[in-house]
Amino acid sequence: MRPSFNSIFMNLALDLAQRSHCVKAQVGAVLAKDTRIISIGYNGPPSGTHNCDEEWAETGCARDAKGSCSLALHAEENAILFAVKNGARLEGATLYTTLSPCLACARLIYSAGIKQVYFQKSYAAYKGLPFDEGVEFLNRFGVPTVKLESEFSGLED
Repeated sequence: MRPSFNSIFMNLALDLAQRSHCVKAQVGAVLAKDTRIISIGYNGPPSGTHNCDEEWAETGCARDAKGSCSLALHAEENAILFAVKNGARLEGATLYTTLSPCLACARLIYSAGIKQVYFQKSYAAYKGLPFDEGVEFLNRFGVPTVKLESEFSGLED
């Protein structure tokens, strides 16, 4: 049995997460459209700055006022920025990410015209928040955002 594209893209997002230099969390993202990959990303500081695991291996980079990394771009941001920088059209694309989008990323996803989001783990659970604001935002404004259970190879394409 051949794997579905949903399974392939989520597995790629999981593999990409391993490229992250973040000491606290590794997140990967894939943007796809019509069974083709548009862009990929993983969380980390902007290219040409610091790699947290090299510069601050024990503690990670400094935290901002909300307790988040003060340097890193989220995986979704990196995937969207790379696509835009290279002239890719995101309207109608699907995003696969290993961690549900935060509210700021959800606003970018919506504004970019991405039509569907699949995620593996909850950002709210990771951050100790009462609910996933980004997921709620996207679902509220018509972008279906679905948590994939541990086994996602059976998803329909």
